[in-house]
Amino acid sequence: RADIVVLVIDAVEGVTEQDAKIAGIAHDRGKGIIIAVNKWDAIEKDDKTIYRFTEKVRNILSFMTYAEIVFISAVTGQRLNKLFDTIDMVIQNQSLRISTGVVNEIVVEATALQQPPADKGKRLKIFYTTQVGVKPPTFVTFVNNKELMHFSYLRYLENKLREAFGFRGTSIKIIVRQKKQGD
Repeated sequence: RADIVVLVIDAVEGVTEQDAKIAGIAHDRGKGIIIAVNKWDAIEKDDKTIYRFTEKVRNILSFMTYAEIVFISAVTGQRLNKLFDTIDMVIQNQSLRISTGVVNEIVVEATALQQPPADKGKRLKIFYTTQVGVKPPTFVTFVNNKELMHFSYLRYLENKLREAFGFRGTSIKIIVRQKKQGD
């Protein structure tokens, strides 16, 4: 029922199977996600420790590259303020509303850079995209033929929206609808 999930990972243990399961549930439900790596004070560090640990987390939880990662210590209080600042930032991103005109500018630009997929001589045509909700930001894209929308192109459009508006820490939902004749 939460809008934002703070997934606390033990820095000594790393990402467990249970952590990955919980992360998957939060992702599937469109929650804002922050990964708090706790007990960071207990880790022996060099100049690449954060980079290596972040890479390991991103590899295991590769389905949610948008998640924010914060390294904290509950015992020492290290970086707890940053955790709360990150929560505020994710709340803002989850509640972000973008006008249809601006969204369509990004989609038109994206389709100009990489043509939509085609199958058997028919090419996907995107008529327009509009934001229909927040928490998570949800967009509806109207197309000529829903079957032509490949998941990789959907991911491409999601990445272009992220590039333009950030959406750090939150998932994005894109619903594809086929425009009926005469609409």
